[in-house]
Amino acid sequence: MTTISVPDMMCENCVKRITNALTAAELKFTVSLDAKTVTIDGCDNCVKTAVSELEDLGFTPEVR
Repeated sequence: MTTISVPDMMCENCVKRITNALTAAELKFTVSLDAKTVTIDGCDNCVKTAVSELEDLGFTPEVR
């Protein structure tokens, strides 16, 4: 499990956009608006894919 900080995730609409993108990328993940994090359950390539998807959505992800 890898946690990615997404400090600019501000609302439920952000969560929905992230969920849709990561689901489409076929990743296993959880999103926490309260903690402003996305947790990826997968390999390093899965984490890279998630970071790329988040950046494409305009977020500033930081792998912890």
